[in-house]
Amino acid sequence: MGIQNGFVYAHPDDETFLSGCLIRKYADEGNAPALLLATRGDAGRHGLERATDKSELARVREEEMNVAAEVLGISIVEHLGFPDGQLANIDFDELVAGVISFLQRYEVENVFSFAEDGGNGHPDHVTISKAATAAVLSGKCPSVRKLYYAASGILQERGLQPSIVVDTELGWSVKAAALKAHATQHVAIAKYFGDLESFPETRRWEAFVLGWEDGVMWPEMAESR
Repeated sequence: MGIQNGFVYAHPDDETFLSGCLIRKYADEGNAPALLLATRGDAGRHGLERATDKSELARVREEEMNVAAEVLGISIVEHLGFPDGQLANIDFDELVAGVISFLQRYEVENVFSFAEDGGNGHPDHVTISKAATAAVLSGKCPSVRKLYYAASGILQERGLQPSIVVDTELGWSVKAAALKAHATQHVAIAKYFGDLESFPETRRWEAFVLGWEDGVMWPEMAESR
């Protein structure tokens, strides 16, 4: 029996920023998700406050990720180990092959990743989104039935509505604990979520748009035509 939900992101902490409460929800329902990360997050400049070099930072961030995974109920965490900040410059086919291998190995049914704009334009986010899409469309992952993209500006501009929406207020204590686990990323976390003690109303929703289902891209748009 395979993994129902697989999350494919670029860096440790992406999973919590975008989908911490959704992941915990699936885990509580008995469907503990699997997580694939393209990098170990070794290029974060603020993280180097707590590590002497990139190698040590990669180790620290992997340890932080393990703590966050326990908080969120993630069953499997794998790192492809590509250089942080350099995904746009590596062999794209090799990256896609890594995603395909992950999806095949765990027979993932539903895949979650960034939208094509990466949410914030980060090149690593954009590239892993393209790789996740290429993997699903390759025909080499027969277990995959659906591909979801984190709701972002580019999808909203197209009139695409989320098909999965989670109100994070009830699960905020869990999400905050997972964010705290990523201690090297405290500057970015404070920027987006504040001090983590009070619920950030402006970051209330985790939302995903269905981008592909059983061979059809943007199925909701196809149905509306």
